[in-house]
Amino acid sequence: MGQKINPIGFRVGITEDWTSKWYAPKAAYGAFLIEDYKIRKLIDAKLNRRPPFAAVSRIDIERTREEVTITLRTARPGLVIGPKGAEVDKLREELEDMIKRKVAPVKVIEIKNPDLNAQLVAEAVAEQLKKRASFRRVLKMRTESTMQAGAKGIKMVISGRLGGAEIARTEQTVVGSIPLTTLQANIDYGYAPAFTTYGAIGVKCWIYRGMYGEEVLETDVRPGGPVRRGRR
Repeated sequence: MGQKINPIGFRVGITEDWTSKWYAPKAAYGAFLIEDYKIRKLIDAKLNRRPPFAAVSRIDIERTREEVTITLRTARPGLVIGPKGAEVDKLREELEDMIKRKVAPVKVIEIKNPDLNAQLVAEAVAEQLKKRASFRRVLKMRTESTMQAGAKGIKMVISGRLGGAEIARTEQTVVGSIPLTTLQANIDYGYAPAFTTYGAIGVKCWIYRGMYGEEVLETDVRPGGPVRRGRR
């Protein structure tokens, strides 16, 4: 049997940070958990699932007694912020209406190099598959652009009715090294489904950026944004 684990979940608390940071008593824990899910769902539906696609790859949520702080990592910060910050303010108001709590001004971190972000690479492949592009060509192009961006390795797996075939199958491509069991290796993981006319196709992506402390970084902070947290 295959012994598979999510590479990010495997590293959380050791080398990776949590995406939700708060502490709650037993009575409130479930409510907060559902609230986090609703926040992520709303942001994803608003910014990622309808044009113009803002390419938000990660949503961090922090809570204090008074307010909820949300940090977005996106490849297209201009679309999230909008002219004079109008879009980001509108988003904050929508979130406040939904969860009935005070939401701090949303922080935006720019992903300078989307080719090194596994979630964005998987989303891009899924988008191309929806447009009936040849899956082999799409995988080849994406793996090449990720390696050129400075990655040490990339692995991509797609499953489903590839090319509209009658029987579903799995195809995978690996370039460079992917040391999945090494906890000190910075491996980013992303998953995106492509809902095509002939069925759903799942896209998984692993990107090895190097060991922690020596890895190539994909993010940069916009002026006025939060301080960069990555190890150099």
